Amino acid sequence: MSKVNQFLIFGILFFMLSCSKDETSNTNNSLDCSANKPTYKNDIASILNSSCALSGCHSAASKSAGFDLSTFSGAKSASGSGSFLKSIKHESGSSKMPQGGSKLPDATITKIECWIKNGTPE
Repeated sequence: MSKVNQFLIFGILFFMLSCSKDETSNTNNSLDCSANKPTYKNDIASILNSSCALSGCHSAASKSAGFDLSTFSGAKSASGSGSFLKSIKHESGSSKMPQGGSKLPDATITKIECWIKNGTPE
């Protein structure tokens, strides 16, 4: 086999391996949450209640919305969904939330991410 063919094969293999899909959890593993320890009661409930758990959206009365984010148990359950953070972060392939509204501020999203990364404490 000529050096050119070897180089082409090596190049193709390198390209294929570098383009593999990165399977990550729904939290940013490089995010440092050691000093950011939000709880549902003190931090997350107010965010979800003002942005998500509204009538017609993710409240207890809105069964068609998928998740009830008006309670700790509902929010904790939703946070385990791969779509929860993707939607909040407006990532491609997800329904952008809050629906019809602006993306939440980055600091708020980080607070939600740290809440999840720290085990969704109540």
